[in-house]
Amino acid sequence: MTKYLDILADIERKRAAGELRPGQKLPSVRQAAELYDCSIGTVTRAYAELEKRHAIYSIAQSGFYMVENEEDDSGRDAGIIDFASSSPDLNVFPYRDFQHCLNKAIDTYKYHLFTYGDSKGLVALRETLAAHLADDQVFAKAGQIAVTSGIQQALQTLARMPFPNGRTAVLVEQPSYPLFLKFLEAQGLPVKTIARTADGIDLLQLEERFRDGDIKCFYTMSRHHNPLGTSYSVGEKKTIARLAAKYDVYVVEDDYAADLGDRRGFEPIFAYDRSGHVVYLKSFSKIIFPGLRLGAAVLPDPIADRFHEYHGLNGAAMLSQAALDIYLKNGMYERHKEKIYRQYETRIGILQDAVKRYNGAGLLESADVRSGVFTHFKVPLAVNLERVVDRLKERKILVAGGKLFYLSDYLQREKFMRISISRAQPEQIHEGVKAVIEEVKRGMNA
Repeated sequence: MTKYLDILADIERKRAAGELRPGQKLPSVRQAAELYDCSIGTVTRAYAELEKRHAIYSIAQSGFYMVENEEDDSGRDAGIIDFASSSPDLNVFPYRDFQHCLNKAIDTYKYHLFTYGDSKGLVALRETLAAHLADDQVFAKAGQIAVTSGIQQALQTLARMPFPNGRTAVLVEQPSYPLFLKFLEAQGLPVKTIARTADGIDLLQLEERFRDGDIKCFYTMSRHHNPLGTSYSVGEKKTIARLAAKYDVYVVEDDYAADLGDRRGFEPIFAYDRSGHVVYLKSFSKIIFPGLRLGAAVLPDPIADRFHEYHGLNGAAMLSQAALDIYLKNGMYERHKEKIYRQYETRIGILQDAVKRYNGAGLLESADVRSGVFTHFKVPLAVNLERVVDRLKERKILVAGGKLFYLSDYLQREKFMRISISRAQPEQIHEGVKAVIEEVKRGMNA
């Protein structure tokens, strides 16, 4: 299975990099078996899948060839370098695969689609998710899983509902996910803060907050933090889980980009939780597409009933759930995830190379992020960051200023811009990074 996926991923990577051009002949089945050190049957299966996905075509007595590039450029403005958007690249969305799953879902679950269904989520999908999440060391029964209309809906429910510890405040990192911060402020909910930088958080200060801060839950992104792009170390994750148990504080772990990173040593905080104090949240938006609006929440037993009480009947669309269930079961999700991960890893690598090339004077401070879609460039305090962002926009280069990711009354802000590679094309990255450094340098001399 691994070798089969390797062949698919390698051919997709070579096509994206231009190493395999439209009309180019592929190695024969026998040659490919030698190249990938696998059986002829494995290559035959991989080629059949690529042919099914209209990536290659076969000519009798001749061989296999690459098809014309069918990517849709309707969503791409060739003149814009987009380092701001957090949405997936429109041109890597698996249109045909997911359309097949939607059609199959209508046939398979037609009777379920005419009902409101279980507010906890489609039973078949929750059972599928239980197996899927186990690959990330998140071991949960289907009954512990709630399917929500995106992670944001789950976060809003958790922020509003009471917790068994009887406390009231939500502890958030600064900076953090802006939509959740805006919701907390708009609702006037009690909020406490703790600083997070590229180096992590102060664990002694975290313990102090847990002990003395009336904290009901701590919202964190342990992996691929938005906006910093960094991830907690194993030691930090273990400590957070231990402190949560010691002080009876619940951790709300937003693992929105779980599938965009290297799995080695990359378990979530949930994997180290022995006391049932971690609520695990997963999104499928960054792998498939935001409009799917599906997320999953793994709920500890003490809070499950209250969550469903506050969540009510605000379940996710049944057709989307049914399609995702089929997409996961038939292996399409794993194939697409591998493709996305490899493409984004390549883009992050290009970005880091560009920083090394153009940041010789050390004007920017950049975290050594190697996976995911985000990183950040910290700029000197003397630079007017808003002016830099505006000037870059005039040059058709979009970035997000760091101020967006803080609570409005938080004063100890770091001055940075968030950089996303999800919509930035590989051939644009060097040009974009060079322009960012030029404008920061111009800002220093202003």
